[in-house]
Amino acid sequence: MSDQYDIDSIDNQRRRDLGLQVLSRIDGDAGQSVIESLSTSNPALGHHIAAFAFGDIYDRPGLDARSRQLVTIGVLTALGGCEPQLKVHVGAALNVGISEEEIQEAILHASVYCGFPRALNATFAAQEAIDSRRNYDR
Repeated sequence: MSDQYDIDSIDNQRRRDLGLQVLSRIDGDAGQSVIESLSTSNPALGHHIAAFAFGDIYDRPGLDARSRQLVTIGVLTALGGCEPQLKVHVGAALNVGISEEEIQEAILHASVYCGFPRALNATFAAQEAIDSRRNYDR
């Protein structure tokens, strides 16, 4: 098997380590929990989320962390059926300084393109994540 598919090659370990650092900086413990939850059932998926999504993409210089989270919230809203991931990214958005009002505004904006049912589901999921954060911070 080539190194391209070997998630434990030196290059892939480097990418994963960078991705885990970025993930920790943005998502805190929530992101790490997602990766760890995949360690026995699908470690390759966990590797690619860390290495590709966070090591290769999230760490690019073209957008700041706030912009990336707003884009992510909009896309997850439009996709629908991604409420668990949306909750994680709402937490990440709060971590990088996005306000509750900005999160709801991003979802409202997405409703124009994806429809009210998906925006409603996203709004309720976002509010759960926000309420959970408030209760945790108490």
